Amino acid sequence: METTWGAPGSSRGATAPAADAGAPAGPVGRDTELERLRSAVRQEPGAPSALVLLGAEGIGKTRLLDAAGAYAAGTGRLVLSARGWSAERQQTFGCLGHLLAPVTDRVEALADPHRDVLRAVLGHRTDAPAPSAAAVRSSASALLDRIAAPDGLGRTAGVVATVDDAHVCDRATLELLGSLTRGAGGRLSVLLASRDGALLADLPTDVELLHVMPLSLRGSAELLDRLPGAPSGRGRLELVDQAHGNPGALVELCRLHAGAADPAVTLGGPPRLRHLGGTFEAALRQLPQETRRALAHAALALPGDDGAAVMASLGTADLAVWAPAEEAGIVALIDGRVVFRHPMAQVAAAVTESAVVRHQAHRALAELAAERPLDRALHLAAAALGPEPTVARALLEAARTSADDFTAARALEDAARLSTSPQDRAACLARSLSSALAVGDPDWVRELHTRFGGLDADPRLRHEAALAAAEALSLTGRQREAFGLLERTAEQCPPQDAHAAAELAAAAAAVAEQSALVEHRDRLARLVARAEQARVADAAASGAAAPDPLIAFARAVSHGPCAARRSLRRLDVARLGDPLAEPARLAEWVASASVAHLADEPELCLEQLRVADLLFSSRRAFGRRARYLAPLLDTLLATGRWVEADALLNEAEDKATLLRLPRLLADLTAFRTALRALRGQADSVTPPARQLPWIDLPENAATRARLVRADALVALAQGDWADAFRRLRTLFDEDGAPLHPFHSPRCIADLALAGLRAGQVEEAARILDRVRDAQGERPTTRMTLLMHHAAALVDPGTDAEHHFRLALVNAAGERWPLERAQARLSYAIWLRRARRPSEARQQLAAALELVEPLDAACVATWIRQELRASGVAPSAAPGTAPTGAALAELTVQQQQIVRMAAEGLSNREIAEQLFLSPRTVGTHLYNVFPKLGVTRRHQLRDLLQGC
Repeated sequence: METTWGAPGSSRGATAPAADAGAPAGPVGRDTELERLRSAVRQEPGAPSALVLLGAEGIGKTRLLDAAGAYAAGTGRLVLSARGWSAERQQTFGCLGHLLAPVTDRVEALADPHRDVLRAVLGHRTDAPAPSAAAVRSSASALLDRIAAPDGLGRTAGVVATVDDAHVCDRATLELLGSLTRGAGGRLSVLLASRDGALLADLPTDVELLHVMPLSLRGSAELLDRLPGAPSGRGRLELVDQAHGNPGALVELCRLHAGAADPAVTLGGPPRLRHLGGTFEAALRQLPQETRRALAHAALALPGDDGAAVMASLGTADLAVWAPAEEAGIVALIDGRVVFRHPMAQVAAAVTESAVVRHQAHRALAELAAERPLDRALHLAAAALGPEPTVARALLEAARTSADDFTAARALEDAARLSTSPQDRAACLARSLSSALAVGDPDWVRELHTRFGGLDADPRLRHEAALAAAEALSLTGRQREAFGLLERTAEQCPPQDAHAAAELAAAAAAVAEQSALVEHRDRLARLVARAEQARVADAAASGAAAPDPLIAFARAVSHGPCAARRSLRRLDVARLGDPLAEPARLAEWVASASVAHLADEPELCLEQLRVADLLFSSRRAFGRRARYLAPLLDTLLATGRWVEADALLNEAEDKATLLRLPRLLADLTAFRTALRALRGQADSVTPPARQLPWIDLPENAATRARLVRADALVALAQGDWADAFRRLRTLFDEDGAPLHPFHSPRCIADLALAGLRAGQVEEAARILDRVRDAQGERPTTRMTLLMHHAAALVDPGTDAEHHFRLALVNAAGERWPLERAQARLSYAIWLRRARRPSEARQQLAAALELVEPLDAACVATWIRQELRASGVAPSAAPGTAPTGAALAELTVQQQQIVRMAAEGLSNREIAEQLFLSPRTVGTHLYNVFPKLGVTRRHQLRDLLQGC
């Protein structure tokens, strides 16, 4: 069952795209901060003349100042830079001297007395008395007038002054900079950087404070990817976890990792700390020995070890032991916990103490964690000097009850390291593989699987390890390897029971659904048949024969859309119970949700996946979430839950970047691009299929379909119908058959619309026929509506209006609001061309009601254009203020209805008060909306308020 893994972080040797080699290497993950700095440099309206960057040591303030200075120089501005030094803090205008050093020649060109004053500041005149602050201010202003003077064409570029470590800059320089910015008239921008908590007095009142926050997960991951020798797998995740988003800490920890696998617990000689770590190490050596020992205990404590446990491990209750460290700014006591103010302070506190102190700290903390078995075992493992079978067994048992998969995976890997028996080591590694997969790091899974492959494990463990390895391969886009591994597992170590057979079939189905390769679906059918046989045999023995959601999912994939609907009908979802009470059944919940997604049942899909997502999120199990994020996002977008989808995309993009999941990143890019295109932001995105070279799309047909649809939506939003049709056409083979049995057919209405506009009606109709054949006699409600919409557009020899009505008659279609709105828009265009503008306006008004809550600007624009073509005056289009003149032209009854609707009454409530039918009320509103220049009920309230 061997498989060939690529290099860490790779997919067949291809890595995720690196930064453009020709682009300047600016601070990673700081786009927002950089734009605010550039705005200050450009002196845009509303931008501050002085901006102060505030943040902890190593947070990246210096890099930001350097990047801002480089940008300013690139725009033709003169950049003067300096740095505050504690040794010069009492030296009046010491920092100013450094600022002016590059313009000494300009100083020499000044007239007296300004030249002599600034020469004294520069230290060129030691025989003259120190100039007064007023004299320096006047001379500096004169220098500014000269160096910021307009050129021969009347252009003024301006001056940018940057001061790093401004909290140790002399006060006179800061006062002067503040004074100059107040009277510079936009010619001077001052950019300062200061440590958090430092007060900078005498700056302009309009100074802007920009707090530089820790990097996001994505920013941390992107920075790590640029560092030489950065760890992969477990080491990468631990490093990011330890650095807390501090770039300086990331760089230093990366260097430390190259010299020691775990610097916090290594019992050899402590590694040398540099830069940030060296600064804190020096500060620690100034503290009393008992305080340093206390800090070591606090640094080695686990999240479950509170302040009381740390104090007990020290054998004292005297809080005074922390006072020197608090005064030095190293720790703070908050809510009964010892909190390090900087991640490198915690590292320094641990590694600078002796091996004996660290060993004693772990043993003492372990004794106090008797009621927390996993914490106790972790401390004992950290203190172990060699193999410890007892500790290994404790880790293995405690990991079963862990509520955090990241912690469980680390504990199980440590248990394998401490085990003396090959069988025990294999058991620990197999379970660690499953937990590492749950975390979602393919590199970690690869490392563990390589070690597991060298052991003689029993079939049950080999089965468990193969499932984890295959899913990791699938997450990196290697579907053929993943499916081959699962097939070999089924042959070489057949599943031992019905549940194991169902697990293997479901894992193979997930791969086959992603690849959509014909050979995968054909071979999957055999695995499904074996799982069914095992289930029947198990049912005969136990007397229970309920359908298995895992097998139902596998059957839906292997047999296509018709099987998905049948499988869902047979499932007893209520039998699955409550996953909150039975977490072990979460896999069945996800499988049933996957069947619901394939069968176009969005409510059930969302209900199941939201519960699963809540539980997996609490366990930090992003790898488990990665299984279903694409179906979840697809359903959220299709059902109009775009705000929820946007939030989920933000979170998933961060974690997928950290974990280096290329296939998922491609899916997320497709969804992000589609959402932007639908929101009218198509011009700001690059079609994703042009920027994702790092996965093999031919064996990832599901991802390819999402990318192609996103490309097509961008083209549609830009009005390029021919390009949209060309792209959507690639979702079907030469004969018009869908290349993906589920995702390709769902694009049929978009393809028909693009084909109609691009003059490809005949080809679109041919593809529609193949889609009908593939869907069978009883397609899903969604596919039925989409095919009727497509038929109304391109099917020759049919009654177009009949198909339009069938595309709109089923109220269940409201579950897919955008698709319903597009069908109404197409029908309205047909009605207008049939010289039935009143009916067209009714369809358009209903369509706009659907898309406006979604913020679907692209489709809303099309609808409004068609409204104008149907007789609604442009001046009365949404977004303008309608007049009340048209109100007086309505009948008395129509005016009553309008006023009641404006008050928020429903059609039924209005009908009851006026003794009319709700249908009559609705007809009146449809008729008066175009006359009043409105398309939604809430606009009636605005109209009446303006009358």
